[in-house]
Amino acid sequence: MEPGAGPDWGPVACVLTGASRGFGRSLARLLAPRLGAGSVLLLLARSAAPLAELAAELRRGAPAAALRVECVPADLGTDEGLRRAVRALHELLPSAPAARLLLINNAGSLGDVSKTFVELPFRSWALYCGGKAARDMIFQVLALEEPDVRVLSYAPGPLDTDMQLLARTQTGDAEMREHFQGLHERGQLVDCDVSARKLLRLLEEDAFPSGAHVDFYDA
Repeated sequence: MEPGAGPDWGPVACVLTGASRGFGRSLARLLAPRLGAGSVLLLLARSAAPLAELAAELRRGAPAAALRVECVPADLGTDEGLRRAVRALHELLPSAPAARLLLINNAGSLGDVSKTFVELPFRSWALYCGGKAARDMIFQVLALEEPDVRVLSYAPGPLDTDMQLLARTQTGDAEMREHFQGLHERGQLVDCDVSARKLLRLLEEDAFPSGAHVDFYDA
């Protein structure tokens, strides 16, 4: 954790998915010092061991009265994973501060990027891109329907993560695979901490239109 890494956000109930590694792990470490006394941080991810390690690390860095950190291993792509997440929310939210609820939906995967359109039948990145496009539209509609909810779709850039390793080694389309390999070879991948700090700055400034899509390179 980074003491003094940012302003105190006051009491917050925060849910962070995809927290066990990469961008989510960086976000958790940067978020925790910003959450005020009485806050609750719920970490969700598929990987149980690294998730538990992260939760223990965050608990060591904050007094128990200041921040309650809970972790639930759950694959949100399955019915059982969703049920586990919902149960955890029902247990935690009644005791959480009512001042602010922050949901960071970071969980995701590339899907099978080794197959072509005909083989799925989807193009090699159609599953991933289609999911992102659907999320953007859902967030835009949510922003219109719920004006009291602030909604942001943040694109963190080409992060230096295990997912990027998969992209540059398993992508079925040769041109895209070479593109990702080039980013790695030229040192152009984005450090997770750098991108996470930029997202937190956007949230702190709170100047974006609700429902907006903001890219790392534009922020």
